[in-house]
Amino acid sequence: MIVIIDSLNAHEYPDLLDKMHQLRARVFSDRLGWDVQVINGRERDAFDDMDPAHVVSVDDDGRVVGCMRLLQTTGPHMLSDVFSCLLDGEPPIRSALVWEATRFCVDTSLPGRGIARNSISYVTSEVMIGAFEFGLSAGITDAVAVIDPVMNRVMKRSGNAPYDYLGSPHAMGKVTALAALMDCSEQRIASIRAFSGIRHDVFAPHVVEETWR
Repeated sequence: MIVIIDSLNAHEYPDLLDKMHQLRARVFSDRLGWDVQVINGRERDAFDDMDPAHVVSVDDDGRVVGCMRLLQTTGPHMLSDVFSCLLDGEPPIRSALVWEATRFCVDTSLPGRGIARNSISYVTSEVMIGAFEFGLSAGITDAVAVIDPVMNRVMKRSGNAPYDYLGSPHAMGKVTALAALMDCSEQRIASIRAFSGIRHDVFAPHVVEETWR
């Protein structure tokens, strides 16, 4: 189930936010070995202080099993302030209608809801559906994300292929990074749902949300 946590309701979900930052530490620092800031077992950065919206996947036991961060491109964001070299000298996108998707991760250590198709996990598809459905309801037209070739293949296989790329791929440490564009549309959501077989409403009902506050 998906819960959207932003600056308006963050005070209602301190436990879920804490679990989300712990998951990010386990994935990005422990598993992937990224150079990220981890304090007391929790990963966070300056962009978490800029009122992003977090798409959080929670299982039936209340465990955070996946997440994604969405941030407007009108202000500082990772592509403009951290990965600007990917743009090959071109200015970053600045639009209230285009949001940046970052810090996508899934907890692969827990038994989940199984595999959707072609080794794409249920949680991966659920987070993608939740992010695009939330974006569509918020009036977002497009999303930009810095991804690596592995994630690019995952997105192409799961009905969520980027429609274009900004700049050119660049080596970033041990991986190659590229900036991908995705339209926030009913067609994209339908494509991900068709691929994954997820037909139901992915958002948590209010009665369930109450137990996590």
